[in-house]
Amino acid sequence: MNYSPLILSFKTAAIATIFVFITGVALARIIGRNTFFGKSVVEAIIMLPLVLPPTVVGFGLLFLFGKNGMIGKLLLDLFDFQIVFTWYGVVLAAIVVSFPLMYQSASAAFQQYNPNVENAAYTMGASKWKVFWTISFPLAWPGLLAGTVLSFARALGEFGATLMIAGYIPNVTDTIPLAIYFAVESGNMEVAAFWVVIIVALGFSAIVWLNWWSKRSMMKHSQS
Repeated sequence: MNYSPLILSFKTAAIATIFVFITGVALARIIGRNTFFGKSVVEAIIMLPLVLPPTVVGFGLLFLFGKNGMIGKLLLDLFDFQIVFTWYGVVLAAIVVSFPLMYQSASAAFQQYNPNVENAAYTMGASKWKVFWTISFPLAWPGLLAGTVLSFARALGEFGATLMIAGYIPNVTDTIPLAIYFAVESGNMEVAAFWVVIIVALGFSAIVWLNWWSKRSMMKHSQS
């Protein structure tokens, strides 16, 4: 049995989750606390991959990052770097489809507590950076953790956009969802069933752990 789909899926999901956590938290904090013209349009664009079919998202990535795409051609001309049909395309697809979940969770997390707590710290001379790390981040952490877990699970299970921009290349772009699809295509149902069990178990475990942790956090909060 070739276990490269498992290793590749975990590596891709981990890198994508780290990226969407940092950028999602930063954008949710910046956009959520500021009012500007076109804010609803910006948020709609951010959330768009969540409601579009993955193949449409993949087509958009292919249009932008393909050899003749606006960004892809620039990368190829300046750095001789190609994203399409490489592992980088797998990571890019995972980032794009999982980012809305992280942004949505982070945005909700930063709005669930009273902002007067932060304002009180500002009046006492605390900097924005210190307020964020000592007050905002700890208060929002349950929601941020939920977004992180959901983003990881979404990146782990990404299929449509990955197939469009990265294709299926054994040991290079063969994530678990792609391995399942092409195993079924080739009639190898045993291999497909094996990977189905693995990814269902991983997703189920992530949801169970998240529910357990959420209930545990709520119990600690109510007791305090």
